[in-house]
Amino acid sequence: MERAGKPRHRWQDPTDEGESADSARVRAFGVGALARECSELGVGFPPISAFENPGRLLASGYFRAKMAQEKLIKASSIPYTIVRATQFFEFVRGIAKSATEGQTVRLPPVLMQPIAADDVAAVVADVALAEPLNGTFELAGPERIRQDDLVRQFLTATGDARTVITDPKALYSGITVNDQSLIPGDNPRIVPTRFDDWLRRNA
Repeated sequence: MERAGKPRHRWQDPTDEGESADSARVRAFGVGALARECSELGVGFPPISAFENPGRLLASGYFRAKMAQEKLIKASSIPYTIVRATQFFEFVRGIAKSATEGQTVRLPPVLMQPIAADDVAAVVADVALAEPLNGTFELAGPERIRQDDLVRQFLTATGDARTVITDPKALYSGITVNDQSLIPGDNPRIVPTRFDDWLRRNA
């Protein structure tokens, strides 16, 4: 932690979606210790980043833990800013892997509005140097796309021979999702990088 007079926040890596639900629950309850340290040093919370809106994905233990974390932060007296980012382009490969059976990838045709990790990093860096908002804002990419199409485009661009099967009953992170689950709410902050541009640089 930095002492008062230094930047108000310190970078907190938001790319933690892969941790288990149990470890996420434990980490959520670690917020109390962080709050005490922040209070002693006279600084705000580090910027807290979350994937998606956890309140829309409460069937998942991971997202229940993220919601618990947010509630603990909001209930404290420590200044904070929570940034809710949509799914990263960089995790499309992992989405495909988790849904693969043999040479097929079975995915639901739900709407997403994914985002480049570099865009998220730039916004979180700005947040870290700004005054805490004592609030939450959402961050999203510039385009909506259905999950099956997103992965299909990625596999095509990377020369992957697997076939994407559209299955409305397929799960995401082990839970059922719909067209509202993985998109931002009203008035998100939109970042510039489009999926096509990201693919050209990273495929």
